[in-house]
Amino acid sequence: MNMKEVLERFYRDFDFRERMRHDPIEFPHRYVSSADIEAAGFISSCFAYGKVELFRAVLETIFSKMGESPFEFLAGFNLKRDGGRFGGLKYRFNENADILCLFFLLHEILKKEGSLMNAFRRHYSEDDRDIRRGLTGFIGELLGGNTSPVYGTDIRPRGLRQFLSSPAHGSTCKRANLFLRWMVRDRDIDFGIWDGIPKNKLIIPLDTHIARISRCLGFTERKSQDWKTAVEITESLKGLDPEDPLKYDFALCHHGISGLCRGRGGENCQACALNL
Repeated sequence: MNMKEVLERFYRDFDFRERMRHDPIEFPHRYVSSADIEAAGFISSCFAYGKVELFRAVLETIFSKMGESPFEFLAGFNLKRDGGRFGGLKYRFNENADILCLFFLLHEILKKEGSLMNAFRRHYSEDDRDIRRGLTGFIGELLGGNTSPVYGTDIRPRGLRQFLSSPAHGSTCKRANLFLRWMVRDRDIDFGIWDGIPKNKLIIPLDTHIARISRCLGFTERKSQDWKTAVEITESLKGLDPEDPLKYDFALCHHGISGLCRGRGGENCQACALNL
């Protein structure tokens, strides 16, 4: 079989629902309205780094304190009234103030734009080759908010910027691209609630698993994990599915997360479902 046949079989046979329990997308799937899915999706993607069991515990805490509607909570967020609910909450690089500032900035942009989709589309053009310009502008607008109410002065410390990486700095923007995949793709477990953005404008959410598997499959030879590598891998996938190149992303990523792929030459290579 050629590469497309192998990946199509892998994609067709993959148990998306079972693996969803090991992925941050499980949180926005708990909601019905588009507004709540969007809000829960963005927050979930922001924390989607490190071990699943660790960020899942933090997200469980966050959404339990937000109540039935994450959108309504963020739209009505009041730092003095609501900040105490999350007292002491931290996660790895993100201090408590960084988490509160994320909620505050989301509140400000929702107050201004009505939805995250509206904010993103202010910076995106259908003439763009991909979502880079839209994402750069969207993240820039979020980070452009005045953070003084949270920090006491208008600063953007590392823990806040870590939530909101931008292609402008060459970052892979793994979590932002993950969020965009959830919102734009309308197949499998993705939601497809953002219209007007073609699936082939998306860039793959590049993490260590996708990078390793992509090198094994010949989608890239680059060693660095940056925006250029993410674009190169996406372009390779477009050669297999020009309209929906990210259809393989979830399955490939979880092939790595599950431990079934540990890199070229590993002990699992001969039995690997992706072995040509």
